[in-house]
This record gives sequence, C-alpha cells and structure tokens, in this order.
Amino acid sequence: MITIRHALRNFIFVVTAAFSLGAFLSSPANAATAEDLNKDAAQALQILYKSNPVAESIGKKAKAVLVFPHIVKAGLVFGGSYGEGVLTKDAHLIGYYNSVSASWGWQAGAESYSYVVFLMTDKAVEYLEKTKGWEFGVGPTVVAVNAGVAKNLSTSTLKDDAYAFIFDQQGLMASLSIEGTKISRIKR
Repeated sequence: MITIRHALRNFIFVVTAAFSLGAFLSSPANAATAEDLNKDAAQALQILYKSNPVAESIGKKAKAVLVFPHIVKAGLVFGGSYGEGVLTKDAHLIGYYNSVSASWGWQAGAESYSYVVFLMTDKAVEYLEKTKGWEFGVGPTVVAVNAGVAKNLSTSTLKDDAYAFIFDQQGLMASLSIEGTKISRIKR
C-alpha cells in the first residue's frame, strides 16, 4: 500500500527530475552552434528523403521547410522535449527555431528523434514568422505523417497547411507525438 508520504516523495522527485531535464536541455552549453545546426539539419533532411520518397516530393512543393535534427524527449509521469531547428525557404536560411513541449500522464522513458515540417502555404509561413510561437493545434493545420498517411499522399492530394514527418527515433518512450509542441524563433 502506498502511503501519502511515499506518493508525495515520488511526486517531488518526478517534478524535480522534469525541471532538471528542462534546464539541462535548454542551457546554452548544450546548444549547437549555427554552423553545426545548419549541417545537422541538412543531414537530417537527406536521411528523411532517402527513407521516404513521399517526403522528398512534398519538400519540392513546400513554400518553406523547418528541420529539427535532434529532439530529446524524456518523461516519468511529467515529461518534456526540446530541440533546435532551421527554417529554409527556396534553399535559403530564414531563421532558427526551437521546439519545446511538456506533457503529463502515463509515460516513462527517454528518446531522441528528428522531425521536419513542410510548410505548404504562404499562410503557414507567415504565421510562423509573425507569431511569438506556433503551438501545434492552434493556427494553420499540421498533419503528422505516419506510414498509413504517407501511402495516401501525393503532390496532387496535398490540401493542408503543413505536414510533419517524425523519423530517426532512438531510445524508448511509451508514446511519440508532436501535439502540445510550441515552436518559437531563437537567435543564433
């Protein structure tokens, strides 16, 4: 039987661990240089294109491409993720962004992954550039592309504002989602 004291101690431990993880992931010492981030983003995009031809065809039609080469996610009841990425438009660097999420619920584990968001409309690009942060689920429509969705996508069926591909997962986490993610512009 779990006592209130035991439950409270576990809760405090989990909250402390979550905040420590957040501080570690967002500290400047762990941030990549702009040059490293550019290189990692280009490499991540090539990995996606090699593993998913649909992504490459969507990339050719996109107005802009937002690449997050390294997202780290961890959680034990409370969780979070963090990573930095690059926005390109017509193969030109537009800016740097971070991706942050927090979650609560039945979860345990840690993992890293990459994701790319193809911005298909001018509305989506403008929204990202002009807001103080894009929360997925608010603003332009983002479709998370998995194997089932990818089978039915072609350049002639693209109708949404943005398509997100999650790939190169490593580690073990009970679930993977971009819901609750906020993307904000950062300086490099």
